Amino acid sequence: MTKQTFLVEIGTEELPPKALRSLAQSFADHFITELNDAHLSHGNLKWFATPRRLALQVTDLSTTQADRIIEKRGPAITQAYDALGKATKAAESWACGCGITLDQAERLRTEKGEWLLYRAQIKGQSATSLLPRLVNTALSKLPIPKLMRWGDKSTQFVRPVHTVTLLLGNELIPGTLLGVDSARLIRGHRFMGEATLTLDNAEQYPQILLTRGSVIADYETRKAQIKSQIEQTAQTLGGIADIDEDLLEEVTSLVEWPVVLTASFEKKFLLVPAEALVHTMKADQKYFPVYDQVGQLSSNFIFVANIASKDPQQIIAGNEKVIRPRLADAEFFFNTDRQKPLVDYLPRLESVLFQQQLGTLRDKTDRISALSGWIAEQIGADIPHAIRAGLLSKCDLMTNMVFEFTETQGVMGMHYARHDGEDEQVALALYEQYLPRFSGDLLPSKPVSCALAIADKIDTLVGIFGIGQPPKGDKDPFALRRAALGVLRIITLNKLPLDLQTLSQQAERLYGSKLINKKGVNEVVEFMLGRFRAWYQEEGHSVDTIQAVLACHPTKPADFDARIKAVSHFRTLDAAVALTAANKRVSNILAKSTDILPDDVDVSLLTDPAELTLATDLIALSDQLEPLFASGRYQEALSKLAALREVVDRFFDNVMVMVEDNSVRINRLTLLNKLRALFLKIADISLLR
Repeated sequence: MTKQTFLVEIGTEELPPKALRSLAQSFADHFITELNDAHLSHGNLKWFATPRRLALQVTDLSTTQADRIIEKRGPAITQAYDALGKATKAAESWACGCGITLDQAERLRTEKGEWLLYRAQIKGQSATSLLPRLVNTALSKLPIPKLMRWGDKSTQFVRPVHTVTLLLGNELIPGTLLGVDSARLIRGHRFMGEATLTLDNAEQYPQILLTRGSVIADYETRKAQIKSQIEQTAQTLGGIADIDEDLLEEVTSLVEWPVVLTASFEKKFLLVPAEALVHTMKADQKYFPVYDQVGQLSSNFIFVANIASKDPQQIIAGNEKVIRPRLADAEFFFNTDRQKPLVDYLPRLESVLFQQQLGTLRDKTDRISALSGWIAEQIGADIPHAIRAGLLSKCDLMTNMVFEFTETQGVMGMHYARHDGEDEQVALALYEQYLPRFSGDLLPSKPVSCALAIADKIDTLVGIFGIGQPPKGDKDPFALRRAALGVLRIITLNKLPLDLQTLSQQAERLYGSKLINKKGVNEVVEFMLGRFRAWYQEEGHSVDTIQAVLACHPTKPADFDARIKAVSHFRTLDAAVALTAANKRVSNILAKSTDILPDDVDVSLLTDPAELTLATDLIALSDQLEPLFASGRYQEALSKLAALREVVDRFFDNVMVMVEDNSVRINRLTLLNKLRALFLKIADISLLR
């Protein structure tokens, strides 16, 4: 069977840089699926992406489909014909669907019976006749949130399409995709190399683009080259480049021929907080900041041009000219904002709505301040500092700097608080209140910061649930899932003695009569415990381990964490399997019993040595376990419970629980209930598989 290299390139206007990788990878994934579904054998597929093209190159693609035999089983013979041998409607419908008459059908005989069977040989089609449709289908499945039309065409795509190339080896595949006919013509760099190139065969790509078109079509090669050159340039400057992965991806998607250059700005701007300068450089201008060896921001920055200029100094001067007014704005805002203390911005929060039913940002600030003080008391943080941090927490939202550069919220609050002479714990808390911002992000580093961060997030959670607006599907406008996970991480990883139920109730109390959902607190707690499930699964804990702990409904996150780790360790013990089975057996016995059980075992009714031993060991063990339960040393407690394995096994081997004697039966059920209760102090072991 003949095999050739296949190439498809879609030449476009500049594609959205933040979506370029996902578009290219999706194109590749969907096209592979289409090839496999079409039974076209192939070798490796490689995708290419630049601002003005998406392309796929497939090696060793079969030029024709292999011939195939298809089989369609029909109704059983007993259902295909009635008692008189006349065909049923089911049989006739099946035959019609296969395009045959019933007398043309074969019979399939098996040990289980006999069925009608249609068997046909399908001759393989040529790849050239199939590929345009397969490419078109793959393109139609790209993740494009908003389609465009251009010119007088009805065709829609993410950007206007100018060229389409479909090549199988040396052969140009005729076809029309996205309103453009397939041709050998592709476009080079917009300003360098040859403007148009003619492909003789599919294997020339991407080398012809590189050598004659001044385009590095390979996305990963381009990205690696940019990163390497930035690192080398920063070393030459004696510093370290801030190479943010998202920014690197975006810049890679903006250029076809990257040229790394260095520029600088006036050192006076370094008096402005570095976060504001960095935000301007990275978010607005796509520049890479440079830090010196001690971590201080440098006045140098690195940028990536899309052209190899004969006079690069002109490009450098142009970028320096562009960045200066942005930095001057930041300097002006910074100096203006500091003309009055941060607390003076507090009244302006009354003009900003947090949520229509929940009041203004000033209302939220008052609640956060009170809740921060309460949390600080519970965790041993400085109460006055926590209250003060809560009061100032949203003031920087009213400053000129944050209004212009929204990403600097919290950061500017910290700097302005320091300028005002606020305590460092307060200033730091204003920044760290937003931590963690994403999965794996840093946590607040000080107790006051923890108190404020928890208060802010819990206030939002309780408020939004309290008005009956929990997240639905993928809609979560108040980022409640992120807030819930943030609270859990702060409490758990810092081992804070906070209870979600009590914490939520305290937040609810501060809302007064604004909340209408009477079940809001319970819903918040359940919602947060649900975040635990996803978190621990990501950490590698099994679902049944998590369910075993959830069954006991512990609402202290640090306590929940200790139980999870204890159960996971218990499962590694030799006694775990036997004790899990025993717990299941006990659970089933107790579930079927309708007897009312007393609180204590009647020792006088214990006649069998096995039940007497179990009762004695349970009494002794209960005294040993009580301080372990109280201090959350669950792993140690389960290890001691594991010592009951032989005693429990002997009990079930020798003792009949459900005897006719009512007193003896109830006494033995009470003994088992005592055993199960000890395990339930940690988790429902019977749920382990």
